[in-house]
Amino acid sequence: MTARGPRPWHRTVTAVAVVAVAVGLSGCNSGATSPGGAIAAVGAENQYANVIAQIGGRYVHVTAIMSNPSVDPHTFEVSTSVAQEVAQARLIVQNGLGYDQFMTQLESASPSSSRRVIDVQHLLGLSDATRNPHLWYKPTTMPAVARAIERDLATIAPSHAAYFAAHLARFDSSLQTLTASIADFRARASGTAVATTEPVADYLLSALGLVNATPWRFQADVMNGIDPSPEDVAALTRLIRDHRVAALCYNAQVTSSVTQALRAVAQSSHVPIVAVYETMPQPGYDYQSWMLAEVHALTFALRAHRSTLVLR
Repeated sequence: MTARGPRPWHRTVTAVAVVAVAVGLSGCNSGATSPGGAIAAVGAENQYANVIAQIGGRYVHVTAIMSNPSVDPHTFEVSTSVAQEVAQARLIVQNGLGYDQFMTQLESASPSSSRRVIDVQHLLGLSDATRNPHLWYKPTTMPAVARAIERDLATIAPSHAAYFAAHLARFDSSLQTLTASIADFRARASGTAVATTEPVADYLLSALGLVNATPWRFQADVMNGIDPSPEDVAALTRLIRDHRVAALCYNAQVTSSVTQALRAVAQSSHVPIVAVYETMPQPGYDYQSWMLAEVHALTFALRAHRSTLVLR
């Protein structure tokens, strides 16, 4: 886990990094392909990179920029190798909503008319005022992203369009187990109250029919690296101690003194703790199995009243 200190929600590349990219990569060919003729593709977060790989199969070479669940994605620092991957990519998928703003800066530093960029915020038609940037936890997000990936890959390599379409169909079919698990959970536990340390999994909690009892102001402060007010901390502590919530969803990827204290309160109060992650845990997961593991962890917490601190 990484301790979190104050930091802005919107991630940016330092001026030095931008200059290095502009000078060092201005001659790179953004329309290049990887060895073997595969399409060079980049997912800003590894969950998006995973879906690119599922749709593109052997015809893509995919790089995930943020892929380490032990690193705080909010303090991610761009390296020269990252800038090179972006400069050479023919397809990029990024989250938007300021979550990976450094991608837009890197793309501007190495412009290419042949590069296709899928900004998930824009794909979903979301305004900049959207409060929660963790779009991949919304069950309807990845099917839309997968369709956009299939469309763009077919544009880049039309001779493989049938291959990409078949892989899209396989991806959509593979989501049926997750969809059924969400529906089953909602039928059994809709209306159950839970607490969260920040809004990482809020979209999934909503789809499951759970009620997030944590005030948004507290979630937003923690997400933005701001110390929540003593009043908000006390209110959330009471919710946990008084067992007015059935579980605490805890960001296992990054911590702060406040979230660590709340986790201790949950443990001493015998309130189950469920680990949630901002980037996909590795190895052993694809996007579908990761989301399914989160649903199973919540199911286990509510049924067995036991914590899941590490996803299985």
